[in-house]
Amino acid sequence: MANQKRIGRQTPTQSVIIPYQKTLSDEAVAYYERSGLSCYEWQKNLLDPIMAVDDDGLWVHQKFGYAIPRRNGKTEVIYMKEIWALEQGLNVLHTAHLISTSHSSFEKVKRYLEKSGYKNGDDFNSIKAKGQERIELFKSGGVIQFRTRTSSGGLGEGFDLMIIDEAQEYTTDQEAALKYTVTDSDNPQTIMCGTPPTPTSSGTVFTDYRDDVLTNHPEYFGWAEWSVTEQKEIHDVDAWYNSNPSLGYHLTERKIKAELGKDKLDHNIQRLGYWPKYNQKSAITEGEWSALKVQELPQFAGPLYVGIKYGNDNTNVAMSVAVRTADERIFIETLDCQPVRNGNSWIIDFIRQADVAKVVIDGANGQKILADEMKDYRLKRPILPTVREIIVANSLWSQAIYQQTLCHNDQPSLTKVVTNCDKRAIGSNGGFGYRSQFDDMDISLMDSALLAHWACFNSKPKHKQKIIY
Repeated sequence: MANQKRIGRQTPTQSVIIPYQKTLSDEAVAYYERSGLSCYEWQKNLLDPIMAVDDDGLWVHQKFGYAIPRRNGKTEVIYMKEIWALEQGLNVLHTAHLISTSHSSFEKVKRYLEKSGYKNGDDFNSIKAKGQERIELFKSGGVIQFRTRTSSGGLGEGFDLMIIDEAQEYTTDQEAALKYTVTDSDNPQTIMCGTPPTPTSSGTVFTDYRDDVLTNHPEYFGWAEWSVTEQKEIHDVDAWYNSNPSLGYHLTERKIKAELGKDKLDHNIQRLGYWPKYNQKSAITEGEWSALKVQELPQFAGPLYVGIKYGNDNTNVAMSVAVRTADERIFIETLDCQPVRNGNSWIIDFIRQADVAKVVIDGANGQKILADEMKDYRLKRPILPTVREIIVANSLWSQAIYQQTLCHNDQPSLTKVVTNCDKRAIGSNGGFGYRSQFDDMDISLMDSALLAHWACFNSKPKHKQKIIY
């Protein structure tokens, strides 16, 4: 007996699907297959919940997202839905990140209609305009508009169905412009499809949506993905079949072997659907921070400068130090981050014993108490920075990383916080600070380091006076 052909997994590896009794997916598949194309089993399995309706005929999933590795045919599911929507007379907006992607989808839907027996000009009308293409089916009045996304595109317009292709690039400002365009529809639906974000992806909406649905199961929201939960070796064939539902159909092992390289993370993200557990789009990247690492402690040239930051939630207080090096850089190191309830004695003890030139304290909930304690111990008066000075300190930190005038010894806790942060606005004149991407990472760790850096930077080293006769 001949060996049965191996195909990829036909059901999602992880999904959140609201229970339903009825789906219109058979209608969509029938329209699609008039073109001579065939619907894969996994595509039908995915289309079922997307087109599920309740007793009132409303979409069970008002919003649905799915992620599948590249070249599996994930957008074909969208085309099935869109052709069905055209036949029903619906108004559809299909958006993509790139003009080439938007144009390709326009050409495919147009070609599928022609293969189904419709004639361009007689049965439907297609309009080509770079980044703004359109198809209208005359008998139903259904329309699909194909566009590239902008922060203002879609404002003032209304649609029944909105497609977010290349959703890993979908940004919050684009979402703000588009999410209300389906509100006026009697039965609106938004579908997002894409792959997990890579280090160059700019969007955060897709990742946030996935996290929300998998964690909180919000009403009317659905999700499906083909993925691995941890990184696999590049040559792990079983992982290929686990994450690529079209493997064994148009996608083959030979094609995957031809694309293999040395970048394990990229392979896991793009071919295996791996979702990194750290923020790919940190304001300070791993590469930038790693470039500042020293293998051995440099020769120090001067006293210490201490930065102390009380967290905004009044939970923790962090302390770091900065010191100039002989090669004219600034070395920083975090000393500790402790609960505020532990008191300030550990901070006072260090300042009393070390060769400290200046101390900077930020955090309205603790700086005055610590300043008073320092006064009681007859220590130097600390700097309590203004908002303007905080903005300068953050800017200097960013510049030092970019110009590589900063160095560190790669402390795991500090590295984790630094490489998983975002910028936040401070003041009204374009100033910025930092915030952590994760609740279990305290940004005060980095804030204390950048305050110490600021104090050290502003204290110019003393040069011995030379007297020449």
